[in-house]
Amino acid sequence: MTDFRPVAYVIGRILIVLAILMLAPAVIDWRAGLENGYDFLASAALTGVVGAALTLSTGNALGQALDTRQAYLLTASIWFLVPFFGGLPFYIGAPGLTFQNAYFEAVSGITTTGATVIYGLDDLPAGMNLWRGMLNWLGGLGIAFIAMIFLPLMRIGGMQFFRTEGFDTFGKALPRATDIAQQLLVVYVGLTAACIATYSAIGMTPLDAVVHGFATIATGGFSPTDISFSKYIGAGEYFGALFMILGSLPYIRYVQLVNGSALPLWRDSQVRAYLRWLGGAVVMVTLWRIGTTGADLEPTFRETLFNLTSIMSSTGFFSGSFATWGGFMLVVAFLIGTIGACSGSSAAGLSVFRVQLMLTVLRREIRRIGSPSSVETIRYEGRTVEEDVLAALILFVSSYILILGVMSVAMTLLGVDMMSALFAVWTTLGNVGYGFGPLVERTGTFIDFPPGAIAIMTLCMLLGRLGLLAILVIFLPAFWRR
Repeated sequence: MTDFRPVAYVIGRILIVLAILMLAPAVIDWRAGLENGYDFLASAALTGVVGAALTLSTGNALGQALDTRQAYLLTASIWFLVPFFGGLPFYIGAPGLTFQNAYFEAVSGITTTGATVIYGLDDLPAGMNLWRGMLNWLGGLGIAFIAMIFLPLMRIGGMQFFRTEGFDTFGKALPRATDIAQQLLVVYVGLTAACIATYSAIGMTPLDAVVHGFATIATGGFSPTDISFSKYIGAGEYFGALFMILGSLPYIRYVQLVNGSALPLWRDSQVRAYLRWLGGAVVMVTLWRIGTTGADLEPTFRETLFNLTSIMSSTGFFSGSFATWGGFMLVVAFLIGTIGACSGSSAAGLSVFRVQLMLTVLRREIRRIGSPSSVETIRYEGRTVEEDVLAALILFVSSYILILGVMSVAMTLLGVDMMSALFAVWTTLGNVGYGFGPLVERTGTFIDFPPGAIAIMTLCMLLGRLGLLAILVIFLPAFWRR
């Protein structure tokens, strides 16, 4: 029988940390003379009490190693339960959302989706906007950690291919997951600090620089203003694109870089493919816009670079009139948003690694039509990809496409128009955060979607963030009987 105490203990510790972190926005709102500071305090107290109760009641599980079932359950529990408490400030304080919308907002933050149901961000208390950025940042750190440590062990969507690499690359220098986690934290904090400092240097207000910095490195997309990066056109778009790219590269490569090994980053075929595909998309859309509108090169390129980088990195910022481009841009955006960025980062989508392997498998099957008796081994970066990895990969991609279709149809049955439904599922399942369609046009948010559609999008964010199967498998009775 599975022992749930280690899972509950970890959840309790996380909730205690979450409660402590709520005090930062509380202090900011108190100093501004806003009642919202007391709402944060109430949220922190409730979160802390529950966290302390879980920790104290399961303390006898301290030191026990997690088995596979517990790893699955812990991973799913973090992203199901933590948003419940992370959403309390949205429900108790400003902006006074319904419980469902507060949970949606918190899930969007922690899964680094960046979709929002809040319109009027510029009028929110500073502490509340800071809290939104903090949820993005905490989610991005947690996702990066899970992507490096847990997902390879859990064999989700072909990620077991990285199991040997993630733990053997460092040899005796990094023999334990805790060592990797510590260096990951250093890298993550360092990138965030550099991003915030850069944003401040180009003229962002302190609040905007911090929140945008948190959201950029986490590829989260929450902004403290309704017009996102349109307040900072020019240098803001160039540096925003740069840091979004840095935030969507495999963190294992940064850890290797910290340990004095830069070659793995430069030689990573996933990184090269990501930059190549993103660059190709930017060039194509830039030329298309210039050819159809006669716009000037530099502003057209800059706007296109920023917005397409935001989509492919699954960040969700926007600038300029991006939503009105339509046509060819929508097709390119849908494609690169579905692909996503690199495995092992806080970005989402199918991931470049999986798409690369799928294309390789597709080429092999096409060649087999002409030579049925041929035997071809799939290799990635010189390593043989085992058939169980390919089976998990095909299952993941097939499930992703199936869920995209089924959820889109389900939303249309709730009265959502087809375009809004398709892009809403696309943006939440891929944790992109940016919507298109009639229901998004009025506010640029998801506030006009019916409650049933909000529930579907919330589920899609969780499914997309945790690799689909990490959630679905825990509901299978056979999984708990093994």
